[in-house]
Amino acid sequence: MKVKVDRDLCIGAASCIALLPEVFELDEEGKAVIKRLQGDKTSDWTDYSNLSAEAQMILEAARSCPTNAIIIEDDNGKQIYP
Repeated sequence: MKVKVDRDLCIGAASCIALLPEVFELDEEGKAVIKRLQGDKTSDWTDYSNLSAEAQMILEAARSCPTNAIIIEDDNGKQIYP
């Protein structure tokens, strides 16, 4: 599973951060970014194995986003959310 944040859709509502502060945070522009285990931050595609949360919790965080800015694909590249 891979996850990314669409920065054009993100409004900084921070619902993802409320659920998973170990995976998401707001950057200096007030947009959500993904915190990877390596310590870097990105909004680009990130394999969930590089994150400190279970796949199910990442899906819940994506569902909490009011603008569907968190996009999730399965291992075959098929979009599973939204």
